[in-house]
Amino acid sequence: MTDTDILVIGGGVNGCGIARDAAGRGLSVTLCEMGDLAGATSSASTKLFHGGLRYLEFFEFGLVRKALVERGTLLEAMPHIAWPMRFVLPYDPEARFEGDTPTSKLLSRAMPWMKGRRPDWLIRTGLFLYDRMGGRGHFPGTKTIRLADDPAGASLKPRFEKAFEYSDAWVEDSRLVALNARDAAQRGADVRTRCKVFSAERREGRWHVETTDGPVRARALVNAAGPWVEEVLTGTLRRNTEAGVRLVRGSHVVTRKLFDHGKCYFFQGRDGRIIFAIPYEYDFTLIGTTDAEHDDLHAKPEATEEEVDYLLAFASEYFADPVTREDVVHTYSGVRPLYDDGAKSATAATRDYVLLMDEGGGAPLLSVFGGKITTYRTLAQSATDQVAGALGNDSPAWTEGAPLPGGDFPVGGHLKLIADLKAAHPFLSDRWAHRLVRAYGTEAAELLEGGEAALGRRFGADLTECEIDWLRTREFARTAEDVLWRRSKLGLHMTEGERAEVGAFMGEAREAAE
Repeated sequence: MTDTDILVIGGGVNGCGIARDAAGRGLSVTLCEMGDLAGATSSASTKLFHGGLRYLEFFEFGLVRKALVERGTLLEAMPHIAWPMRFVLPYDPEARFEGDTPTSKLLSRAMPWMKGRRPDWLIRTGLFLYDRMGGRGHFPGTKTIRLADDPAGASLKPRFEKAFEYSDAWVEDSRLVALNARDAAQRGADVRTRCKVFSAERREGRWHVETTDGPVRARALVNAAGPWVEEVLTGTLRRNTEAGVRLVRGSHVVTRKLFDHGKCYFFQGRDGRIIFAIPYEYDFTLIGTTDAEHDDLHAKPEATEEEVDYLLAFASEYFADPVTREDVVHTYSGVRPLYDDGAKSATAATRDYVLLMDEGGGAPLLSVFGGKITTYRTLAQSATDQVAGALGNDSPAWTEGAPLPGGDFPVGGHLKLIADLKAAHPFLSDRWAHRLVRAYGTEAAELLEGGEAALGRRFGADLTECEIDWLRTREFARTAEDVLWRRSKLGLHMTEGERAEVGAFMGEAREAAE
């Protein structure tokens, strides 16, 4: 029997963020994840720290401001896995609102001749607010550009004459989760992957929990199971609730590289939706996302034929050269567990989070509904405040400004780290050194401290036996999929045979460890 202060169910970004925060306050923490860390929603995002520009149309000013303020805080804590990016929003006078948003209703009454279209002055006003709601910090302000004079215009159809350029940030989403889990473990948390919670009940002021790794007795329970939060609450924990989740599938396609510059595109559709086209993993372009209802929780989310066609057709409305099936090299899809606020459409459903606390029986239970990756830290802080308070722990919040492992260097300082790494290890190519610093930050030097001779076998795409051992021993990786598609995206750069060799090696390594 393991005794712990808090047992966290769910190893996504919210669960790992809560585990890290609570462990840093001196509480004993056990985290149980039934699969791999970030094995579901948290590795299937559009990989952006952003305020959500389009949420302004729904008057979600509080959510947007909270996310924009947090965007800068997160950037400073993890400058290796997150960085500012510029977004180009080509102006399309035919772009429309989706459905009856508060903004579209106001405009339809004031200017019925617009027929649901977004005028350019409205976009400028939204971007003006966006610039100022969260403070600028590391993010340059919005400007208007003539596409004929800008590299971003070369890939677009000539009918697009002007665009608005603004700032947001990129984040390596699944590495964000792994680093939160690792930091939690370094602060004393017991992180258990491939560990399913199959029953829990309150007895004598404690939660008695049965898991596949054995029984756990906890003073408090946190249900951060993401898409499974309602199922865990009503099934595993047998608790009644009126709260629910709305499962919304977001699908993405990865194509060959469609443009050479480093800016992202924000495209508005004539159906009211928006998508992004983002430089991805050096050689590719990421296009997404869709918003589709996902009715079956137990059905693996996959990009449907219709969703792929939709994204390609949407992007082709903007790019000078049509984007076709032949351009697609990979797809992925995830289910966003949005708090069910009764919105008419998936796009209109709130992205804010709701924390429900049940202190009955002297053993607190906190359930996390909704949320978005940009506000994961503030969600974790609020959740830990509530649970820690219920347990009599008055340690102050501490995560704001605390770097994740490898993130102890200034924003923009990655170029010096890359230069220093190459100087110390001349065998590194520019791209290899860049990848290592973007993945491990200041810890890249520790990973390579044994020199070239200690790297061991090379599997392709500069993945070495040494790096796999690092991911296995420090970041909870167990399988080739963990390594190639979550701790990294090197699977995109490897042949099927090379990926199979990694799988064989991971099996051998696991057997040796056992």
